Amino acid sequence: MTRVTIQDLRDARYCLAGVRPWFRRHELDWQDFLSHGIDADRLRATGDALVEPVITIAEQREACDGRA
Repeated sequence: MTRVTIQDLRDARYCLAGVRPWFRRHELDWQDFLSHGIDADRLRATGDALVEPVITIAEQREACDGRA
């Protein structure tokens, strides 16, 4: 299960000032995300295609972490 973190958003070069209201619109807890990340499937469930690049980055990060 892939977890998306704040670093994944930064790596995708997303504007955090825009992401925070996006979380609010989708009724996702921004503070919990900052502390624990969020499951990629939960992001996909929003139906917003903008989540896919961030999920891809998170999957790549986890794949690299798994090699260590």
